[in-house]
Amino acid sequence: MLRSLAVSGYRSLRDVVVPLGELTVITGPNGSGKSNLYRALRLLAATSRGDVIGTLAREGGLPSVLWAGPEDGGGTQGTVRRRPVAVQLGYASDELGYLVDLGIPQTSQQSMFARDPEIKREQVFAGPVAKPATLLIDRTRQSTRVREDAWTVLDQRLSPDESIVTDLVDGDAAPELLTLRRTMDAWRFYDHFRVDLDAPARMPQVGTRSHTLAHDGADLAATWATIVEAGQGDALDRAVDEAFPGSRVHVTASDGLFRLTIQQPGLLRPLEAAELSDGTLRYLLLCAALLPARPAPLLVLNEPEASLHPSLLGPLARLVRVASERTQVITVSHADDLVSALPDSARVELRRSDAETVVHGQGFLDAPAWNWGSR
Repeated sequence: MLRSLAVSGYRSLRDVVVPLGELTVITGPNGSGKSNLYRALRLLAATSRGDVIGTLAREGGLPSVLWAGPEDGGGTQGTVRRRPVAVQLGYASDELGYLVDLGIPQTSQQSMFARDPEIKREQVFAGPVAKPATLLIDRTRQSTRVREDAWTVLDQRLSPDESIVTDLVDGDAAPELLTLRRTMDAWRFYDHFRVDLDAPARMPQVGTRSHTLAHDGADLAATWATIVEAGQGDALDRAVDEAFPGSRVHVTASDGLFRLTIQQPGLLRPLEAAELSDGTLRYLLLCAALLPARPAPLLVLNEPEASLHPSLLGPLARLVRVASERTQVITVSHADDLVSALPDSARVELRRSDAETVVHGQGFLDAPAWNWGSR
């Protein structure tokens, strides 16, 4: 389980370390940095796909996402920075932790790829914080060293766009990196499912066994059927009945095409997914995301209350609590009714202070321990 998420230099997150539990509810007023924290976690997850450079480039490149305020927070910014320009991301868990340091490229400004950030440093460590005694893999620019009984510098030289998570081929580092890559690649992010008239979830789809819902929800029917065949359909039925009393969802398959329908009291025929309201379809998507046949190690929901009727926020809160018994859940929300229906102990409130995001009520001694090290 992840114990903390650390972000430095990314948008409003000048230097933030957020504690995480089995269920964490990130909340706060508009503009407090909730979406930035969500994006930062998605950016961190992109390292497991070898796409952290591309993801950052699609956000406009490093200059577009850098913290724009004073280097040390409040006060007046000098004309010359004393420390390297960097976006730093990392997490600590019960087993392994990871951090990555992204910086200004050293290529010629005439290059067509001058906007691409470079990976300056990466570290894999054991336990809750990176420190000399816990480091397992340490990469600085092109050079990487691994530790067993003693440090060994690897022959492989990494280019600035390569990550140790996906591109290091030396067998000495394989066990830790394989664990890290598999774990991060299994994280699931759900952010504003498509529910428009042409949404894939509304259409019959070719289905295969789907243990977790796709990020866009296109395989809703196949995922629902997989959950039912895995013997876990009762939880889905309870979640649907609580939100829409007396209703029942069914999935049929014909010539490989899966169709999802819902039978509601008083209707002579079941409704096709194409006929459902946006809120009803979104709730069913959240049911499949939160109650999969094979839980992901981490499930992150960004504003799941979008387009839901207020009457569905109570059932959604109970759905989130049930899911957190099987997997770690992070929910980003500013809906008071949803947040108040979840445990106070799970709440992390973000605020703006001198243009930067801070964790409300978190003193210096309250923040999880974290060490970025240096280049």
